[in-house]
Amino acid sequence: MKVIFLTDVPSKGQAGEIKVVSDGYARNFLFPKGLAQVATPEVVKRAEIGLGKKMTEESSSKEEMAKLAKQIEGIQICFKARVGAEDRLFGSITEANIAEELSRIVEAPIDKRQVVLDDSLRQIGEYEIAIRLATDSVARIKVVIEPEKA
Repeated sequence: MKVIFLTDVPSKGQAGEIKVVSDGYARNFLFPKGLAQVATPEVVKRAEIGLGKKMTEESSSKEEMAKLAKQIEGIQICFKARVGAEDRLFGSITEANIAEELSRIVEAPIDKRQVVLDDSLRQIGEYEIAIRLATDSVARIKVVIEPEKA
């Protein structure tokens, strides 16, 4: 059965793509979940129009993300934290803390999922952190953690 995907389906197809899938897969999985429709000529024409709009939105969004990446690049964020033995923090600095502070500085929304950290920061020091704004827009910032004065 020839279907047009309405949303991205991992390992099967992307939104707007026309593919041939088995009848059972289409009727039992794709159609009930609203992931695809039968590829009739009118549906294909509507999807092409929608796909054109989506492409222009994505290109403008990529341009905005690239501009934001240039703005963020090289920013230094300082955190003050309570410190225990061996310069270990009471608690940690997480992706959410970094995203919140960065959003405040650049006055643009940064989601915590865009901050790339292997693990929470739990020691005093300087760290270089990647901010992935889009698949091809990555900015690097410096995070400095200093001891809080008592």
